[in-house]
Amino acid sequence: MPRVKSNFGEEYAIFLATLRRSRENSGRTQTDVAEFLKRDQSVVSKCERGERRIDVIELRDYCQAIGIELRTFVDILEKEITQATSVKASLKVKKRSSR
Repeated sequence: MPRVKSNFGEEYAIFLATLRRSRENSGRTQTDVAEFLKRDQSVVSKCERGERRIDVIELRDYCQAIGIELRTFVDILEKEITQATSVKASLKVKKRSSR
């Protein structure tokens, strides 16, 4: 079976995981967020799975729905991406040195 190319890269995958984790940490459900946004729960689910991209205005509204500021979410996201990048870089170095 041929590999399916992802519609987004590693950083967007980190964004999606951070989005979902932030919602879960807030104690809100997808239904809670959907009601706040006046959308169907399926829209929130699709955004969190990456089936539907989310723009910055929607992200701001999403953050309001889960009770955090946009800048707080962005700070968390930056830390997650930096950490993933650091781990990936260190793995490359270890792999080269083991040759």
